[in-house]
Amino acid sequence: MNQEHTISLAGIMGFPVTPFDDREQVNENAFQANVRFLVSHGLDSIFVGAGSGEYQSLTVHEYAQLLTAAISETNGGVPVFAGAGGNIRDAVERAQLAEKLGADGLLLLPPYLIIPEQEGLFQYYQTIAGSTSLPVIVYQRDNAVFTLSTLERLAQIPNVIGFKDGLGNFELNLEFVQMIGKGLQWMNGMPLAELTMPAYSAIGYRSYSSAISNYIPHVSRKFYECLLAGDDAMLQQIYREIILPIHRIRQQRKGYAVSLIKAGMEIVGLPVGLTVRTPLIPVERAHYTQLEAIIQRSHELIANTHA
Repeated sequence: MNQEHTISLAGIMGFPVTPFDDREQVNENAFQANVRFLVSHGLDSIFVGAGSGEYQSLTVHEYAQLLTAAISETNGGVPVFAGAGGNIRDAVERAQLAEKLGADGLLLLPPYLIIPEQEGLFQYYQTIAGSTSLPVIVYQRDNAVFTLSTLERLAQIPNVIGFKDGLGNFELNLEFVQMIGKGLQWMNGMPLAELTMPAYSAIGYRSYSSAISNYIPHVSRKFYECLLAGDDAMLQQIYREIILPIHRIRQQRKGYAVSLIKAGMEIVGLPVGLTVRTPLIPVERAHYTQLEAIIQRSHELIANTHA
């Protein structure tokens, strides 16, 4: 039986960035400030070393450093998940390290580069899940796309508790939720997940990963409250004035999924800096200025709803 009640994936999931100094060394103090900011604004869990955290560029030492810092900073207040994936040997090593350091669970990222057969995909996730007793979430995106039968097999693994979707195939997602149901917890992991959360919520997804919560968590919270309450008028205003304008900037350059977060965090005064590791690129000045205006508007809009 899956450990579906041992840890909840409901709500808004926080994905902190990995701050680097000018020499591209991890800035642990800035990372702790990021985690503290997310927790203080009511996010329901923290995911370390995933896509927003530039997992692909972290050494094992840096991975351990960030995870230790997050566990210390949250102090049991919210669950802390660690990313693990890519090269299978590295993934297993990091999964076991995360358990040793005291993480609450794992987000299993796709395998490196190849597009596998379904049996290969199953074996990949089964191997990582079987290397640890931690609860794990499997992540569908890019080269890791499941059939129903494969996901049903994974759902039978005792410590597989959740499924994060970054693909956006709603026919497939509907089939998954209807056929597997409470056998897994369902998480929206699409880029700028607020864009698609109403559609995901309608088919049974109860959580989403919010990149913008790193710098405008008041928007993430208000958005989710409006969605749950059926406040369509406010939801539409948030879309028109905040979410869609940010989405348009993100589409301007590849890699902005990470670097735009850091730009937003600098704008609101969080000390993470703008440095990203290659092959990512920093945000261009014109786009930075556009984001500043959107963030300013976000504070005005949400403040007016409480006036």
